[in-house]
Amino acid sequence: MENSTLEIPKKPARQFVSENFDPGNWSEVEPRYKDLAERNIDNADDLNKWLQDWSELDAVISENLGWRHINMTCDTANKEFVDSYNFFITEIEPKIAPWQFKLQKKFDACPFTKELDPVLFRNFFRQTRNAISIFREENIPLVMKMNQESQKYGSICGALTITWDGKEITLPQAANLLKEGDRSRREEAFRKVQEKRKSVETDLDNLLNTLVEIRNQIGLNAGFKNFRDYKFVQLGRFDYSVEDCRKFHNSVSGALLPLVEKIDRKRKEKLKVNSLRPWDMEVDVSGKGPLKPFEGAKDLIQKTVHCFRNIDSWFSERIEIMNEMGHFDLESRKGKAPGGYNYPLYEIGVPFIFMNAAGSQRDLVTMVHEGGHAVHSFLTRDLELTEFKGLTSEVAELASMSMELISMEHWDSFYSDKNDLKRARKEQLEKILRGILWIARVDNFQHWLYENPAHTAEERKQFWMQDGKRFTSSVIDWSGLEEFAAIGWQGQLHIYEVPFYYIEYGFAQLGALAMWRNYLADPQKTIGQYKEALKLGYTRSIPEIYQTAGITFDFSPEYVSDLVSFVVKKYAELDED
Repeated sequence: MENSTLEIPKKPARQFVSENFDPGNWSEVEPRYKDLAERNIDNADDLNKWLQDWSELDAVISENLGWRHINMTCDTANKEFVDSYNFFITEIEPKIAPWQFKLQKKFDACPFTKELDPVLFRNFFRQTRNAISIFREENIPLVMKMNQESQKYGSICGALTITWDGKEITLPQAANLLKEGDRSRREEAFRKVQEKRKSVETDLDNLLNTLVEIRNQIGLNAGFKNFRDYKFVQLGRFDYSVEDCRKFHNSVSGALLPLVEKIDRKRKEKLKVNSLRPWDMEVDVSGKGPLKPFEGAKDLIQKTVHCFRNIDSWFSERIEIMNEMGHFDLESRKGKAPGGYNYPLYEIGVPFIFMNAAGSQRDLVTMVHEGGHAVHSFLTRDLELTEFKGLTSEVAELASMSMELISMEHWDSFYSDKNDLKRARKEQLEKILRGILWIARVDNFQHWLYENPAHTAEERKQFWMQDGKRFTSSVIDWSGLEEFAAIGWQGQLHIYEVPFYYIEYGFAQLGALAMWRNYLADPQKTIGQYKEALKLGYTRSIPEIYQTAGITFDFSPEYVSDLVSFVVKKYAELDED
């Protein structure tokens, strides 16, 4: 996949820090912050230069931390990588925090901010004032400890494997076994995976207990009733409230659960089983084996490039650039952290995609999802300040989830067989419907965790099971498997690593469905709107960015029902025998 016409991005020449500046050496880092904190700002030009220098320093430091995180997640068993990351978050980040606070206060008090573009800087102003309002010196060591503890999740889960047919395989690889036609083998695989997860239940319970305690104290120190209220301010949730989240939970439960249960009843009927069990949910109802959209990382990249080229050639070239630069680690292996991500690297402006691919349809979706994030990173690359690129998740996930659905119209790049293509699209729509319900369940669970910080592990299980009834299909029979169901939340890394970062997927999924509907009506116009919206980074409010994309930021029962009706129609077209 060589492309001699590719223009490989280069880091811009540094203006404030030297080319050999070492972000891991505090004796080099501190003077840069001291310069910014003590520098005189006598006019608007001085302010602009000061902002550019601050932005450059942030970009260089965050990219250095980014590579430490990437290396560690690619090989959690590598002590050098783990130590490098932990050194930064224990020895460098805590020392940076007070300086950042000083710079934020200096910016907020500067009289020349009146001369900055009020529209372009609106979110910058709001985020800065939020950061000032919640900063507490006593929280610095707590945040450091929280970051250290949260990384233990990846190490615990990354080491989990099962033995299958005489071979040791990772849990992402084992997930493919649930698509096999032999029901007894599916059940065996399911139970093996669940037993393996059960073996670390206490470790993960204790880890969350520690995290909840630390996070609750952070919230209390900052003057909030709980960590949830603190986190809403820290995340800059200016455009919706806790009550809006509750409305979302209720809207999707009312609109989606009946439809999902109808799909499950049909699955049960087609499989001709007396009881629909958890290991029956991934297998093809017609008896076909698992979908195989690609073979290995190289094939996945090549097919993604082809798929993206059919949407917009500029998109495919971004994937080729990342591949040329070695900014992928895609295949599952023992020792890798779980999950997948697109890590923005603000100085070079070329992100890194990490995932645990095992050749499944789910991996295809992960790749195009993270590819949407990557496109977003490239589209914001030329924004003037690093702060403008610090995307709110409701916007970031709109980019990735829209790419999932838009790319679905071009999945013939992965499937030459029309029936496989139809099956993959149908599976995707089902997963979206189930996914929105899961998002609502996880989000409500997190609200409860931090509203009740003194809860026990047993009370946590009880709430998860009881509250889950309004988000999960009653058609699926979990009898005899309750011990596994009660810890289902332990598989959601967001709860451990990035608390409250999850409902954004739900809001963005609704937006993505609206984008897909627009794309089917007018592909060229929709891609143009998609690009223009993403280019804004976080220089506009969420509703304004959605409006630029040609959709609305809405999660009312009426809007959800309208989108569900559209999905039902498209699903019915695919479900025709």
